[in-house]
Amino acid sequence: MAVFQASELLVPRAELLENWAVIACDQFTSQPDYWRKVRERVGEEPSAYHIIFPEAELGGDTSGRIASINDHMRRYLDGDVFKTYPDAFIYVERTLLDGSVRRGVVGVIDLEEYSYLSDAQSKIRATEQTVVERIPPRVRIRSGAALEASHVLLLMDDAEGTVLDGLEQGKAELPTLYDFALMQGGGHITGRLVSGAAAERLRDALERYEAQTAARFADTGRAPLCYAVGDGNHSLATAKTCWEALKAATPALAGTNHPARYAMVELQNIRDEVQKFEPIHRLLIDVPVDRLLSDITAVCAPGGTPVDWQAGQRQGMIFLDTASGALPVAVLQPFLDSFLKEQSGAIDYIHGEETAAALAGQKNAISFLLPNISKEDFFRGIVMDGVLPRKTFSMGHAQEKRYYLECRRITE
Repeated sequence: MAVFQASELLVPRAELLENWAVIACDQFTSQPDYWRKVRERVGEEPSAYHIIFPEAELGGDTSGRIASINDHMRRYLDGDVFKTYPDAFIYVERTLLDGSVRRGVVGVIDLEEYSYLSDAQSKIRATEQTVVERIPPRVRIRSGAALEASHVLLLMDDAEGTVLDGLEQGKAELPTLYDFALMQGGGHITGRLVSGAAAERLRDALERYEAQTAARFADTGRAPLCYAVGDGNHSLATAKTCWEALKAATPALAGTNHPARYAMVELQNIRDEVQKFEPIHRLLIDVPVDRLLSDITAVCAPGGTPVDWQAGQRQGMIFLDTASGALPVAVLQPFLDSFLKEQSGAIDYIHGEETAAALAGQKNAISFLLPNISKEDFFRGIVMDGVLPRKTFSMGHAQEKRYYLECRRITE
């Protein structure tokens, strides 16, 4: 059986959808006006806003908001809010603002097959380092929750595209569950039910993909990576933490199919052309630039991976020795961390090459402009190097992140 599976899924009634779906809780954290507009729009109407905790609104005593979240979940389950679809997947097409369509399929993963630890050998792994301090606040929210809504994006490396292409080719036969415009500039989303014979075909395609993936990594001598978390890793780490705590409290649950053993995600293919995959550049401020450029030669080598740098009016190129790391960021970040422990200064993570270069115009500042990450090398890089340094890549802009829409029960 594939580790990405069907589940009982709950979808709000059609007339509720435009106010129901809201963007991932970790977006627009420095733009409280975005969330103010969401609050004003949804009011007291049924909405995912009432069952999540936007990070922009964290702070102070959170117990009242968490109690309200739990209360809304129970009322939504008891009320006439959801339609229930047993043993189902949902094929999703998200039309972005540039008109491109990003494809995915909603299902669940088995948390027994997932780990966020840096040395994980599981079939499902984090892509970037998990900040464990960010987990406890999320645990307080999830531990008493009856429902989960998810903004997690899971990636597969399906070079032949067979999994999603099979859904695309047969989508005319799939019943439409939702088809509407997302609020606050989120574009458009369409979801189609994948059940019965269509779900069986998808299961077969997933099993073939996982088997082919295992074969691809046979030459490495390391455990294969089938799925990598592209977005929402801290939420997934929270689900894992809650499941482990539940098993510890009730050992008889180990080995059962308790709903908390699973977590809902949207699976996407990293090889899709529409999938935006952009590097995050490094900016160092208030550092001895000449000393840094001298010391960094320790991780460089002739014929290494080229990385441009800019400092004021000066610019140049270093050649990172990727013999010690499959991706250049896996070489650069540890060096920068070590350098800053010994020297004064700070680091920032910058989206956009032009912005990073412009900010390097400050006195005693330098930017390293990381190259695009090869999709072909991404999974192999994690297998060989372990989880990537924090802030390695970005998947699209804030408005393109996943919206909370489908739900599922996580209690019996």
